[in-house]
Amino acid sequence: MGEPDANPTDAGEFYPPVGVGPHPQPWPQGDHWDPELLARGDRRNVVDKYRYWTVDAIRADLDRTRSTLHVAIENWQHDLNIGSIVRTANAFNVAAVHIVGRRAWNRRGAMVTDRYLHVIHHPSVAEFSEWAAGASVSIVGIEQAADSESLTDFVFPRACALLLGNEGLGLTPEAVAACTALVEIPQFGSTRSINASAAGAIAMWEWGRQGLPEMTL
Repeated sequence: MGEPDANPTDAGEFYPPVGVGPHPQPWPQGDHWDPELLARGDRRNVVDKYRYWTVDAIRADLDRTRSTLHVAIENWQHDLNIGSIVRTANAFNVAAVHIVGRRAWNRRGAMVTDRYLHVIHHPSVAEFSEWAAGASVSIVGIEQAADSESLTDFVFPRACALLLGNEGLGLTPEAVAACTALVEIPQFGSTRSINASAAGAIAMWEWGRQGLPEMTL
């Protein structure tokens, strides 16, 4: 890994360089290596295992161990949270991310992690619901509602899609109707709801804790 910058800024702060520099000669051999990255260094936000690998090679390797979890997001307002949810979905190596509604979504928070995921677009909730039924995937909405179950009590299906709504508005009535279950995250302060991307991260973590061997406590 690179060394921290020896010249702090005027504010007294410094930031270590991200990633690694050019690979020493001789270069390793194999189709998964990216010659350009070997030559100039790899500053991407990837784990050390994937340093200097091509994007296609990383995706192919991740495909071998994808989880059975899907993450779906209603996209009606170009919500900034969508990118953050996608980034967390990459961290859990989900089977796919589903964008429901508008095809164009706010990628800023994803930090290009969508390159390593399967991102599927569904123009409507009805079409997403039809896909889920055909794939035998249960739709679990993360939503505060009168009939929502607490995250502390809910047992997630192993093959399921967590469906998240837009910040502020939550899930649309059509999306709620498509869910086989609704789950809410217990809260103990004064705010009515937590950030949509934070809710998604908590739900993904709990799904993994319940069934992924590497997360079983």
